[in-house]
Amino acid sequence: MSTQEPVVPVAAPSVSSTAGTQNPHFARIGGEAAIVQLVDRFYAHMSERPDAQGIRAMHGVDLTDVKRVLVNYLVEWMGGPQRYSVERGHPRLRRKHLAFAIGPAERDAWMNCMRTALQEVVSDGELRMQLEHAFFKTADFIRNDQGNHHEHHHR
Repeated sequence: MSTQEPVVPVAAPSVSSTAGTQNPHFARIGGEAAIVQLVDRFYAHMSERPDAQGIRAMHGVDLTDVKRVLVNYLVEWMGGPQRYSVERGHPRLRRKHLAFAIGPAERDAWMNCMRTALQEVVSDGELRMQLEHAFFKTADFIRNDQGNHHEHHHR
C-alpha cells in the first residue's frame, strides 16, 4: 500500500462548460437513469439521516419539483441534454441558496447524503471520486455563514 497522497482528479465540468467540449461524465455514470437513481437515493438519505434533518427541513414536504430540478441540473452539469439552463437560466447556486442558513454543518450533512448516494449508485470508483470532489467544491462554495472564505461575495 502506497503512502503517497492520491492525485486529486479534475472536477466534473459545470453547466458553464464551453460549447462543443465533450464531458464524459454523463455517459460514464449511465445517463439520465443513473442520475435519477442518484437523486432519489440522495433525497432518501436526506430524509432518513439524523444529521440531515436541518437541510431536509429547508425543503418542502413534496420533493417532486426539487428532484426534477436537481436531475435536470446534474444531467446538464455532467454533459447531457441542456434542459436546466433552457428552463431556469444560469444556475447561480449561491444566490439561489442565500435564503437558507448554510454553514459547515449543512454542507457536511449534504455531502454525507450525496457521498452515500454516490457509493450506492456509481460503481466506477474513479468517477465517484471525481464527482465527490466536485460536489464538495460546490457545496462549500454555497456556504453563506459568517466568517466563510466566500464573504467577498456577500452584499
